[in-house]
Order: sequence, then C-alpha cells, then structure tokens
Amino acid sequence: MKKTLIAAAALAGLALTVGAAHADTLKKIKDSGAVTMGVRESSGGLSYTLGDGKYAGFHVELCQRVLADVQKSLGLAKLDIKYQPVTSQNRIPLVQNGTVDIECGSTTNNAARQKDVAFANTTYVEEVRIAVKGASGITSIAQLNGKNVATTTGTTSVQLLRKHEKANGVDFKEVFGKDHADSFLLLESGRADAFVMDGQILAGNIAKSKSPADYKIVGEVLSVEPIAIMIRKDDPAFKKAVDASLAAMAKSGEMAKVYDKWFMQPIAPSNTRIGLPASDATKAAWANPNDKPVEDYAKK
Repeated sequence: MKKTLIAAAALAGLALTVGAAHADTLKKIKDSGAVTMGVRESSGGLSYTLGDGKYAGFHVELCQRVLADVQKSLGLAKLDIKYQPVTSQNRIPLVQNGTVDIECGSTTNNAARQKDVAFANTTYVEEVRIAVKGASGITSIAQLNGKNVATTTGTTSVQLLRKHEKANGVDFKEVFGKDHADSFLLLESGRADAFVMDGQILAGNIAKSKSPADYKIVGEVLSVEPIAIMIRKDDPAFKKAVDASLAAMAKSGEMAKVYDKWFMQPIAPSNTRIGLPASDATKAAWANPNDKPVEDYAKK
C-alpha cells in the first residue's frame, strides 16, 4: 500500500511538472515552431473529422485563425499545426500535461473545470436537448420513463436530465457511447430510445445520418451552456493572445461568417446542412466577450 501511494504521488508530481514546463505556451510555440490543437471527431459543426487526419468545424477554423495571428505576432515564417483527437474523458488531462496546447472542441466552461484549465472567451452558447426517432412518439422528459437514454462518457448531459424538475419520478436507464458518434449509433440502432446532448451535436449527427428525416430534437431545454476553446491554466499571455484574436473576429463580423459557413451552408464530407442559426445567446457572447462559467448562466 505504501509503495502504491509513493508511486501515485510520483506520477502526480510528474504530471504537474510536465504541465508546468509548458505553462508559457507562446514560448513553447516560438521555440518549437509547432503547436498541437486538440480536436473532436464527432462534435457536430464545432469540431469533427474528415478522415485521413483532417479536421473541420467552427471551432477548428476559429483556432486555425487564432494560431495564424499567434504565428504573425511571434514572427514565425512557418507554424506546424498538429492535430490531436481528444475525447470527453481525456481532453482536460491532455491540456494539463502539455500534450495539447489549445483544445478546439465542444467543452462546456464550468466552475469545476476552471480549477484545472482555463477557457478563452465564449464563442458558442449551447442548449442541451434530447434527440429521438420521430416514430417513437417521444416529445418530453416524462416519456423517457422505462426507456434507454444514451449519452457520451465524460459529459454532463445525463446529470442535467436527472436534475431537471420534470424528471421527478422518471426512471430511465443510461447507456454510454465512447464518443458522440457512438452515442448516436446507439439511438440509430435501437439500443437507445433517446440521446441527450448539446443541440448542435445532435443536429450535426442527424444531418450526417443515413436518414435525417427519421429523427427529431424534442423536449425541454435541459441547460444553457457556454462552450469555449480550452487552454492551460495560469498562462495569461497565451489567453490574452487567444481572446484578442477572437474579439477581433467578432467585432469585424468574421466570426458570424465562419459560423454561417459551418452551420448554415452544406459542409463536407456529405455536403449536408446542419441548419442551426446562431442563437441570441451566442450573438450576445460575441458582442460582449467574457469567460463566464455555466453557473453564471443559471443565475436568475
């Protein structure tokens, strides 16, 4: 037991050392001429894979533009962007230990996570909803009683469902997908009756499915959540650079154009359209840059 505790302490110390070694991200980028972007494989229009190591989406493009600004400010002739796929489970540790320099996926900014990582100013405000097959007849939380509900391991969506006032007395079974595509497959294959997740992730997976018309996003809004680009904690210079680049894009109208490209126009690889206009809450975040956590959104 003692040896196990010593080994655990050593590993924890190593993780902190690795993270601390990369706390000055701008210096790391300048010295190496490279940067690692954390990306998701199936996070709807925010971040997804095109295959062959290529990634796309609203947050991926925003990060590419941010890093172009960083490259210019550092006077680098070339910047090698490496793409590292991350999951809901490993995204925070990979940012903490220096494997990933900037995570451009679909991460909710909340108070608990702010203890471990930092967030750039909010670029997308999400509504957590429920996707079902239209033929199921399910339209509300109450109708999930006795059903299998899918969500993605490492996300907060099922906890939000359980805490919702209209979930009182609703007894459902949780089934977990390893990523969002896997969770949608649970719904598609009939192993789950519903999939609870961020609305745009639901819309993105439905748009890419074999029969988009077979699915509906229904029920009460479970949560309104600020989604943001994630970076290492206690690195104010890098956060300032990222926020300044995002603010310039928001002010010039470029951010709205990038959003329109990924959510309102047909996108690769299937040339389908997600069809999700920017919400008033998202537009407000662009107009008034801030890194407030989800807890601030919940305040009446």
